[in-house]
Amino acid sequence: MHQVSQPGSIVVLTGAGISKESGLDTFRDRDGLWARVRIEDVATPEGYRRDPQRVQAFYNARRRELSEGGVEPNPAHLALARLEREWPGEVLVVTQNIDDLHERAGSSRLIHMHGELLKVRCVRCARPLPWAADIEATSLCPECGRADVLRPHVVWFGEVPLEMDRILSALERCFLFVSIGTSGHVYPAAGFVAAVRDAGRARAVELNLEPSHGASLFHEVRTGPASVLVPAFVEEVLTSGAAFSR
Repeated sequence: MHQVSQPGSIVVLTGAGISKESGLDTFRDRDGLWARVRIEDVATPEGYRRDPQRVQAFYNARRRELSEGGVEPNPAHLALARLEREWPGEVLVVTQNIDDLHERAGSSRLIHMHGELLKVRCVRCARPLPWAADIEATSLCPECGRADVLRPHVVWFGEVPLEMDRILSALERCFLFVSIGTSGHVYPAAGFVAAVRDAGRARAVELNLEPSHGASLFHEVRTGPASVLVPAFVEEVLTSGAAFSR
């Protein structure tokens, strides 16, 4: 074990598993969204070019589920907000999720690497804008005033995730990397643990309902519901954080 200066920085990666307990559908579970629709049809630039109305309808339904379905942050989201408030060093949450449950729980140092469901992006202005309603062909861009130019501010397969430079810099500097509710199948997020191990500075911990595809790369894997594991883990870190250094 080598010494790290305290307080060290913490990077938390979250995936669909943390939001499932709030009532949102996951994508890769046996009964998840990708079991009911094809990725190629609704989550690729090619699918959008083929049938923009179908893609908009898919994300309109996800947006309504988030804003009208009684979905609320669960104890795991709340615990991560507490970690940010009470840990004396930097805490950065990097989420693969496009929902706003981390924000509603109180997290403010947050990167949505796959975009945000409650934002749109104009294909002409290229600016993300807040948007809570359905996107229709007649919807006007608030910036340029044109119709039929708004798309979900979501990173589709084949597109580059957002703020990767900032994420990789944080991974290189952190003393603790925590992965919560991720399958370990989707890159580049699935490669974050390898980047942490290569940097040789941080301890890597996975909290998941079951071990992920890359579980063997973590120093420690804890299995169970996020709403149980995450609050207990946060309490442990805040009480004896130095114990998690490698």
